[in-house]
Amino acid sequence: MADPKVNDILLFMAVAEAGNFTTAGRAFGLSRSTAGKAVTRLEDRYGTRLLNRTTRSVSLTEAGQRLYAQGEAIQAAIAQADACLETADGIPKGTLRIAAPDALGRRMVLPVVKKFQTTWPDVRFEISFSDSVSRIVEDGFDLAIRVSVTTPDASLISRTLMMEETVLCASPQYLAGRDLPKTIDQLSTHDLLQFSSVAKRQVWSLHDASSFLSNVSGRVPLRMDSAEGLREAALSGMGIALLPATLVRDELRAGHLLRVLPNVDCGEVPIVVLYPHKKFLEPRVRRFIDALVADFTP
Repeated sequence: MADPKVNDILLFMAVAEAGNFTTAGRAFGLSRSTAGKAVTRLEDRYGTRLLNRTTRSVSLTEAGQRLYAQGEAIQAAIAQADACLETADGIPKGTLRIAAPDALGRRMVLPVVKKFQTTWPDVRFEISFSDSVSRIVEDGFDLAIRVSVTTPDASLISRTLMMEETVLCASPQYLAGRDLPKTIDQLSTHDLLQFSSVAKRQVWSLHDASSFLSNVSGRVPLRMDSAEGLREAALSGMGIALLPATLVRDELRAGHLLRVLPNVDCGEVPIVVLYPHKKFLEPRVRRFIDALVADFTP
């Protein structure tokens, strides 16, 4: 017979994640009071408070944090059981949770999602478009697409989807009235728009015609953790950006952005898919990774 305590623990975890009883109960098709009673039963059973409650939100106590950590093992066991059953017939089904950079996700991942759902209509998608580096396993994602990530966490598998050329570009508005850079050193007199996040700050390493490698230094009036934001900043005339060619190809063709130092080798960045090590890789994950590889191949 199933232990009702397991359901109470899962409800307790949902309350902790949602920050309130109403949302957590709704996720299970239950009322706010039912979710509250589940947490109360656990607190009575263990003889300790698991949640700090206020009129607006709830938060984990120290004991609640310990129980939540153990509850993650329960969730993992349930997911593994699901994977075993899904693997039996090999048909992708269920929810696929993906994290991807904003600009690349919209332009390159969404078309793959659309085609995949046409073939496998039983798969639902939850997608987070963000350039920040998510904690893939901890945040419950099945996979993440990342740019220029070469040393993932040891708990993750990395598969390169493609190598993408990067280009220096700026708007005609920005370049008007300025001396167009003819050498890498001359970039130091310009406004440079660079990527920066908590985990990584972009460094421009460029090769000139003699293949000499130079690390660019100059004024950096703007750093952002969004490639899409940098593209928009370049389009608005705020400076020179170094971006994956895929993200600016249309703008370059239309003349809204111009190549800067077109004869300089700006290098390539890997676009990779990261996913957790698992004994059983769910069919929806395995087949979607195959779809990404097929679609990203130049």
